[in-house]
Amino acid sequence: MKLPDATHLASQHLSNARRKRWGLAVLVLTGVALTVGIAMKKRATASNGVDPSGKAVPAMEFLPSDVTRVKLGDLRKVLPLTGTLRAVNQAAIKAKVSAEVREVLVREGETVKQGQVLIKMDASEYQAKVDQARGALQAAQGQLDIATQTRNNNKALLEKNFISKNAFDNAQSQYQIAVSNVKSARGAYDVAQKALNDTVIRAPIAGQISARSIQPGEKVSTDNKLLEVVDLRLMEVEATVPVGDIVNVAIGQEVSLKIEGFPEAMVGKVKRINPSIQAGSRSIPIYIQVDNSQGLLKMGMFAEARLTLTKKTNVLSIPQSAVQKEGDKLIVYAIENNVLKPVVVTPGMSGDDGDGAESNAVEILSGLEKEMLIVRVNLGNLQAGTPVRFTQAASSENSSK
Repeated sequence: MKLPDATHLASQHLSNARRKRWGLAVLVLTGVALTVGIAMKKRATASNGVDPSGKAVPAMEFLPSDVTRVKLGDLRKVLPLTGTLRAVNQAAIKAKVSAEVREVLVREGETVKQGQVLIKMDASEYQAKVDQARGALQAAQGQLDIATQTRNNNKALLEKNFISKNAFDNAQSQYQIAVSNVKSARGAYDVAQKALNDTVIRAPIAGQISARSIQPGEKVSTDNKLLEVVDLRLMEVEATVPVGDIVNVAIGQEVSLKIEGFPEAMVGKVKRINPSIQAGSRSIPIYIQVDNSQGLLKMGMFAEARLTLTKKTNVLSIPQSAVQKEGDKLIVYAIENNVLKPVVVTPGMSGDDGDGAESNAVEILSGLEKEMLIVRVNLGNLQAGTPVRFTQAASSENSSK
């Protein structure tokens, strides 16, 4: 029997080693293929609502408050402000003379017209002063008549050289003194007449009586506050704006006002801007006017104002809370065919979309379309392809939209 030589043995050993390596490589490639296939199967089954074993993936259940639709409308960048309402036109009625009050013809809440009599005071003392001043004026006028006649007569005599120039000058001086006395007496009479007129107090503006601090029989002094009249047809809110934001405020800017007691917001406009900075708060007062022709607004009501700095119309907007950051992308989860679908979006301006004072919306420049159903808030680790199921309330709401 012939034994194999050493060269043959080495060649056979090398061939066996190569076969082993090829077998190992085939096993590795087969494992990789199986892994990729399983992953692709998992992805496909997940997107179809089933797990790799063929069982259905549990659907996420959403409440009505969890979802919303992409809105097309106006978007405003606003500055929140607060203040209280007051009447643009109001008047404090004070006593102009010292006297006893005889009649107070109005009470709080009554509507008055401009010029209407509100208070009558004891006028007997002032009537006597008027009578006295009238008598003095009549006496002075009589003296002026005499001085005028004397001067005229002396002038005619002087022209005929019947009297001296010195005599005429004396008559002329008496005439001038009489003229001055008449002016003085007439002034005193006018003052007395005005004081008499001031015993009857009239409404300086049309409006409503908001305060009454006097009763009949009381003695009042000059400048005592008696009544207050406010014209509620035009109201204003005084609000303070930080110095850093005042550059964005201008006369005529639109302001949305949420006033206590009124469910609907009202619209006002910036009417005036104070030229001075308040020392303590380092802010600048602005004055926002709002129409109140129906008289629904009252003095002192608290108002939350939202000043429109910029405004865009016909833009797509969603709640800011719907936008999530995943890596370097901004994602919004849409719901299509009852399945979650992440959508990459490009946001724009943030602001108020008109859904309420607490609204915080963001403009969507690309990625979404009007009326698309989206997840309103970040509910955690949402997965693409997850089935979605709505509660009965949510389903009825979605069907109504």
